[in-house]
Formats: sequence, C-alpha cells, structure tokens
Amino acid sequence: MMYAFRRFVHSVLLLFGVSVLSFLVSSLAPGDYYTEMQSDPRVSRETLAALRTENGLDRPLPVRYAIWLESVARGEFGYSLAYHGPVGPLLAQRIPGTLLLTATATALAWILALPLGIWSAARRGAWPDLALKVIASVLLATPELLMMIALLAWAVQTGCLPAGGMHSPGNASTSDLIRHLILPVSVLTLGLLPVLIRHVRTAITETINAPFALAARAHGIPPRRLLYRHLLPAALNPLISLFGFSLGTLLSASLLVEVIAGWPGLGPLFLEAIFARDYALVIGVVMISTAFLIAGNLIADLLLYRADPRIRMT
Repeated sequence: MMYAFRRFVHSVLLLFGVSVLSFLVSSLAPGDYYTEMQSDPRVSRETLAALRTENGLDRPLPVRYAIWLESVARGEFGYSLAYHGPVGPLLAQRIPGTLLLTATATALAWILALPLGIWSAARRGAWPDLALKVIASVLLATPELLMMIALLAWAVQTGCLPAGGMHSPGNASTSDLIRHLILPVSVLTLGLLPVLIRHVRTAITETINAPFALAARAHGIPPRRLLYRHLLPAALNPLISLFGFSLGTLLSASLLVEVIAGWPGLGPLFLEAIFARDYALVIGVVMISTAFLIAGNLIADLLLYRADPRIRMT
C-alpha cells in the first residue's frame, strides 16, 4: 500500500507541475483569443480591453492560475472563449472517442507484438527474423500521417471502408462503428508495433542465454514450454515498464490521426483551440492527455510491483 501511495503522490505532483508549466508557456505565447479582432475596424481598442478585463485576461498569471484551480475543483477546467462555456463538458464529450481509439490500438498492438517478438527471438539470425526486422524498420520509418493519408485515399477510391468520422449519417450501430475504427486503429497499431516487437524480441533474447534457461534445457524441458512458461515471465519486467511508454506514444500519435481521419476525439478539439488561441481549452486538453499518460505509467508501476518481488522488498 505504501508503494502505491508514494506512486500516487508522485503522479499528483507531476500533474501539478505540468499544469504550472502549461500556464507559463501559454502566457509566453503571442496574442490571445481577441488578438485577431484588432484588425477589425468595427471593434475599438476600448471594447477589446473591456472584453479582456471581463474574462480576466488582464490579471496577473498567479491570480489566473488560482482561478483555474478553483474551476478544476468544480470540474470546469476553465472557461472556453471560443465555445462560450466551461472546458470540462467539452472534454467530456471528446474523451470517450480518444479512449476508444487509443485503447483498441494499444490492445491490438500488444496482442500482435508479443507472439511476433517471441517468434522472432526464437528464430534469431534466420531469414524469418531478418524479414521481420526489415518490415519493422519500414513501418518505423513511415510517419503515421503518411499512412493515414494513404489509407484514406485507398478508402475513397475503393469504397471498401468509410473515409473518416465515427458513424455514417443516420447509422449508429456497433458494426458501423467498427468499420470506422479500422483505418485509424490500423495506422496507430502499425506505428506502435515495430517498437513493441523490438523490445519483446530483445527481452526474450536476453533471457534465452540466462543460466536458468540453460539449466531448464539441461533438464529436458520442451522448447515451447520453456519459452512461454519460463522465459516470457522472466522477461516481463521491461515489457511492463514499456506499457506506460507505449500508451503515451500512442496518445500523442492519436491526436494527429484523429485530425486527419475526422475522428471526434481530443485531436480536432486541440487543433481548433490552438488556432483560436483559446488557451483554457488548450491547457485542458494538455492536462487530460498528461493524466492519461500518468495513469498508464502508474498502472505499469503497480503491475511491476505485483510481478517483481524485489520491488516489494524495497
């Protein structure tokens, strides 16, 4: 319990630090939501000054941060000038879409990476291992943006899959949702898969030549049983640690993929907020994304604590 409590406190402090840094960076950014109105001759400087005063943009940064913390406690996460309302409900509408996309791609990537990485480690140096390395290198060098554009172009030309969005007009069925998920999930999975395969292969390879593995072979344990019953559990530590990192990597990539695919998640909302200089909404998306990343790392730490008795002894 103490380990979980320490990790939780560390996560809360990290989230607090990110919020402070986000406010500092937003204050250094040029302009605000009302900057573009300065070029409109129908809007006077007095009107813009009054609007900034009304929304608290002229207050010192510590005061604005304290007001924002109060709004976080109420679940509002600040006030969106572009949408004329609290940020919290806007985030609540988009979070399920991003979670669905990210969770599906993460699960699929790990389901594929584990057997492929183990298979590659068991045949290291052979032509199947070399072929998998080449494929992984090509996928690793291909940007998710390029893959998403190529798949969307293919979907438009063939009509096999819907080219964007979460649902077809007038169709909210589960099967329609799955068809819309295929393209963005495929891009995110292919983008993450090479990294996971390499780490799984490396972890298994390091345990193959360990003394306990040599002793198990000497006792006549079959190779398949040795691989899955003994080597894989011994290689879990670095793979569990990789889980939190993979979640953060996938989350950052999903924001861009959502924009290209027209997926109603946090990505399009984040882009609109940046263009509008709606810094309260920008900070809200940053904080939610950071919370997802921290939660993933926290879960990975707790799983590592459960799997490795050496950590429980510290």
